[in-house]
Amino acid sequence: MIHDIFMPALSSTMTEGKIVSWEKAPGDKIEKGETVVVVESDKADMDVESFYSGYLATILVQAGEEAPVGEAIAYIAETEAEIEEAKQKASQKQTSTPATSTPTPEVKPAVEIQPVITAEVATPAKSNGRIVVSPRAKKLAKQLNVDLSSIVGSGPNGRIIAEDVEKAVGKTPSAPKIAPVTTTTTPQPTFTPPPVVNNLAGETVPFNTLQQAVIRNMMASLQVPTFQVSYNINTDALDTLYRKIKSKGVTMTALLAKAVAMTLQKHPVVNASFTDAGIKYNEGINIAVAVAMPDGGLITPVIKNADQLDIYSLARSWQDLVNRARAKQLQPDEYSTGTFTLSNLGMFGVNDFTAILPPGTGAILAIGGVRPTVVANKDGLFGVKNQMTVNITCDHRTIYGADAAGFLQDLAKLIETDTHSLTL
Repeated sequence: MIHDIFMPALSSTMTEGKIVSWEKAPGDKIEKGETVVVVESDKADMDVESFYSGYLATILVQAGEEAPVGEAIAYIAETEAEIEEAKQKASQKQTSTPATSTPTPEVKPAVEIQPVITAEVATPAKSNGRIVVSPRAKKLAKQLNVDLSSIVGSGPNGRIIAEDVEKAVGKTPSAPKIAPVTTTTTPQPTFTPPPVVNNLAGETVPFNTLQQAVIRNMMASLQVPTFQVSYNINTDALDTLYRKIKSKGVTMTALLAKAVAMTLQKHPVVNASFTDAGIKYNEGINIAVAVAMPDGGLITPVIKNADQLDIYSLARSWQDLVNRARAKQLQPDEYSTGTFTLSNLGMFGVNDFTAILPPGTGAILAIGGVRPTVVANKDGLFGVKNQMTVNITCDHRTIYGADAAGFLQDLAKLIETDTHSLTL
């Protein structure tokens, strides 16, 4: 019997996926639970396992190509004798699908696909980073007794593949059975903007799946009536606290996320979202923070229940999220469950800006950089204070101007006069 392997839906917003790599080549035997293909969804690379045994008869969508969710990307034959039949089926499909949109008969899938997070191995000798390794390479490393932490991966996003393991033991890698994925070198995780590349002049570069997801979200945001409110906040006390605890791994982004989460406790409507049935008041305060991806687009890792975490636990959680986000290893609930969003361009020297509201949330806070500012006190005396401008964008269907102003006033009060509460 011949089974279709369909492009799986790895997230609720995913409409199409891109094949990162095939872990099996045509003719290879597949065991139940074995990884067959790696698929790039909106935000992450996911290994896809087969629930059935058989042979990978033919591949319809090659590595580097995209396919809509639910479309057949390969055929599995239960026996070797059926491989040729599957190839003929593939040939017929490829000649009948072009221009005409004739619907294909519905085929009941006998093979199910389960997305799982890409295998990771901790690197004890180095930092707290992770190694992304293909199942085949992991199995080969175990057989050859190779330490994966000593290998630099040559696959997509630094992924270690079987050829890397073979090279590590001085073995000449066997010729690949399928064409390798063409990728650009991914820079190491960093908060600095990627360098300007000049070798693309005159070219049109297609959007990757992450960029396409951002585009869909931004177009959806145009349907929401929003307004903005800005506020200047003195940061002298916050800067002092930051200098005291930054050596313990606390970043300014972590401090701001904590301050926002604590302020949201007093303003539940700002943490709420619009639904057709009414205002949805969320059970937890989950702070999503926008992070630029090295290969384009952005992702919003979520610090869950940020108001309940102490600042040091929050900082460790945030750093782990950033590392895995840039390695495209976040699970869907780690980037899609935010109830309030932060966008901090202040670290890039931006004075102030407005942010676009992400779909499904009620507000996003744009944080500008800290700069010395001449200000007057209530007695009319002038002095220099460090200030930052924050600008909140709100869904006017659930949040009104007074709600936004009250939230910003309480946030400013916490940052200016009550920073000790951030470390409690």
